[in-house]
Amino acid sequence: MAAPTSFFTTHFPSDAKSLVIHPASTTHQQLSSEEQKATGVTPDYIRLSVGLEDAEDIKEDIDQALKKVSG
Repeated sequence: MAAPTSFFTTHFPSDAKSLVIHPASTTHQQLSSEEQKATGVTPDYIRLSVGLEDAEDIKEDIDQALKKVSG
């Protein structure tokens, strides 16, 4: 198995690596909350962009992250 994917690092949206971001505090931070809402970005919205890593590694990383945040 390859090394675990690091979902919580900074990558460019056009990168080939998987990425999890919070748009309200990253890509859309310059917008007001009303403008964010108009674009579909809410405070609890998380964006997952799946990259070119091995599919099983991605699934394991997502599962691990969800278990960690759900206690």
